[in-house]
Amino acid sequence: MNWVFYALLSALFAALTAILAKVGVKDVNSNLATAIRTIVILIFAWAIVFFQQTHKQLPNINKTSLAFLLASGLTTAASWIFYFRALQLGDASKVAPVDKMSLIFTILLALVFLHEKLTLSVFIGAVLMTAGVLVITIIK
Repeated sequence: MNWVFYALLSALFAALTAILAKVGVKDVNSNLATAIRTIVILIFAWAIVFFQQTHKQLPNINKTSLAFLLASGLTTAASWIFYFRALQLGDASKVAPVDKMSLIFTILLALVFLHEKLTLSVFIGAVLMTAGVLVITIIK
């Protein structure tokens, strides 16, 4: 199976996450909800690592990779904290598309920091995604 299959599964589970989280944060502090969610993810992720025996690779991780993975963890935590608060305050059908503006930010950051090429199709897609978010969130 190729990356598209896994990306579609990711999108499906992200959609389910938004719906389940919206119901879950109704009467719960959004930071507490994020912490509970994180515990589940922590247990699940480490269970997979031990099941696959990949924990044996831990000593082989270089310092640069570890630093970037730790920084990624911090930015993920911030994203989740803000996402759960947004879900608590807004409609899931509007919060999720705005959250997906991360696609646009990723394209821009990849251009600047990873020196990826901006193709015409990526540019048009980014414009259309931005327009879609604006239509969903602003037009009533």
